[in-house]
Amino acid sequence: MGAKAYTFKKAMSEEYRNIMKQVALNAKTLAKELSNLGFRIVTGGTDNHIVMVDLRPKNITGKQLDEALESVGITVNKNMIPNDPESPMVTSGVRIGTTAMTIKGAKEKEMKEIAYLIDEVAESINKNKDLNDIKVKVKVLANKFTLYEENL
Repeated sequence: MGAKAYTFKKAMSEEYRNIMKQVALNAKTLAKELSNLGFRIVTGGTDNHIVMVDLRPKNITGKQLDEALESVGITVNKNMIPNDPESPMVTSGVRIGTTAMTIKGAKEKEMKEIAYLIDEVAESINKNKDLNDIKVKVKVLANKFTLYEENL
């Protein structure tokens, strides 16, 4: 009960409202950039913290991209899309959330970087390209944003 009270109080704060506005703005930026890179965004965009991506234009599956991104340090979830021809264990899409990186301080600039990293990984899948260079780029980006400043 105490945790709920704390959460409701936090949700009423100006700080929380600002973070949630940035979360949505980051998701819109990520969706737009991914679309510019040839991905199809389910519903044409987003109004919340989630970007649903149809991977069929890239000729890869959700499972392939999920696993490849995980190997470089980017977390997404394979996800079925409307009328998905793939099985639930494979999927034709991924779901990307922007809340975690936004809470760490990422803005639109970083969402564009993340979109390019996702595209690099997606393009490498059918070419069996080594992902180590991308993994280094992800680590550099992630290290700009710590979760707890006081731990530095």
